Amino acid sequence: MTKEYSIDRLIQIAIALSAEKNVDKILDMILQEAIKISNCDSGTVYVREKDLLYFHNTYTGAGGFVDKSTGKLKNIPPVPLNRSYVSACAAIDKKKINIEDVYESGEYDFTGAKKYDTMNNYRTKSMLVIPLEDDKGEIVGVLQLINAQDEGGTIIPFPASDEDIISALASLAAVSLTNRRLSQQVLDTLHSFVEVMVEAIDTRSSYNANHTKSMVSYARKFLDYIEQNHDSRKLTDEEKDSFLMSVWLHDIGKLVIPLEVMDKATRLGTKKDVIKNKVTVACLKEEIAGLKEPEKKKKADEKIELITKAWELIEDCDTKGFLPDELIDALKEAAKIRIIDSEDNETALLTEDELTAITVRKGTLTDEERNTMQSHVVYTGRMLDKMNFEGVYAQVPGWAAAHHELLDGSGYPNHVEAKDIPTQVRFLTIIDVYDALTAEDRPYKPPMPVEKAFGILESMVSEGKVDGEILKLFKESRAWEKG
Repeated sequence: MTKEYSIDRLIQIAIALSAEKNVDKILDMILQEAIKISNCDSGTVYVREKDLLYFHNTYTGAGGFVDKSTGKLKNIPPVPLNRSYVSACAAIDKKKINIEDVYESGEYDFTGAKKYDTMNNYRTKSMLVIPLEDDKGEIVGVLQLINAQDEGGTIIPFPASDEDIISALASLAAVSLTNRRLSQQVLDTLHSFVEVMVEAIDTRSSYNANHTKSMVSYARKFLDYIEQNHDSRKLTDEEKDSFLMSVWLHDIGKLVIPLEVMDKATRLGTKKDVIKNKVTVACLKEEIAGLKEPEKKKKADEKIELITKAWELIEDCDTKGFLPDELIDALKEAAKIRIIDSEDNETALLTEDELTAITVRKGTLTDEERNTMQSHVVYTGRMLDKMNFEGVYAQVPGWAAAHHELLDGSGYPNHVEAKDIPTQVRFLTIIDVYDALTAEDRPYKPPMPVEKAFGILESMVSEGKVDGEILKLFKESRAWEKG
């Protein structure tokens, strides 16, 4: 192999590497090229993790070793960073090692190499080991070549003339490993942020603690089902991760929603204690008036009974699932009852705000409170837009913020229609609705049976609100089953 050919070949492989995005494939290409250049029997790329060197990929024609790349080889123990191993010495000393015969070396103690030979019924002789160094001078891995051969297959030392070109390949490997490590660190930071945010939401509201985790569980099991049963629909690992990221983050906007709204278990919420106090004071005032003026006692007793019955009605309606017209009318009449407050002023039993709250027909939130609650998706979008989601993760903020949009445009916050709602959001909407209906930790309603929940989702399909094909796949997947 001439120097000119080597440089030309290096240029070719550099171009090929620049077009390849998968780091594992890049390392495979580099290792195979190094083996070809040196005509050696085998080669290995190690990746450093703390004080260990892990076999990342190995190629060889020798018996006992794997004959193709296998990622991080789980069946071969990692190499500890001590001076009993050739690859470890190269990493520790940060220098290239070219040895004619490992067993006869007087410079190093290579009992580690002999140990691996014994395990694999092999004889290591000549070695070329090059540390992979990043731009900060830290060792990120090692390229190790074993048993260079001449044209007749006889083991020979690695020629010094091959060292430069193989070192150049090693540099490319180091760059690839460094880039992947940096990318992984960014991704790890992002996942840590997600975990912290979800934990913050869960800790803040015990009533919503399991919602996001349940949805992620549904999504993971659904994606597994799709991968196993629908090849045309399956996603890459990165696509899965970006979608799951949007599921984890879909409710991050709830961090800014007042707890008295988010955790409102009854129509009155904190207003109930205020009304109860007014009722108690009003009844005491009537009782005192009757004691002071006996001729007014009968009237006072009647007023006490009126106020007490009104309070019983209010207390009963506070937790009802649905209020028909007759109860709402009765509440409006009760609200008008005149009472004496603690300052001896005459006032209505209920204020306008209290009447509005207690006459919510279904659920616990007033229109104003519902608008506040619905604004969490707006805050989700704003908060995530401040982060730098790129590449396959670029759509995470949009997907997360759109999980309450419906295909007919009746959703919120932007009332977008089917043509603008991607598949990821359509599924996110379905599992959000499903969990909201079946959740066991909601303060304002009991969990709904699975059959009834799917009945409601199917009616939403009929109304053109959710995707029927995705709902069908979700039902088939049984991803919604607990455990």
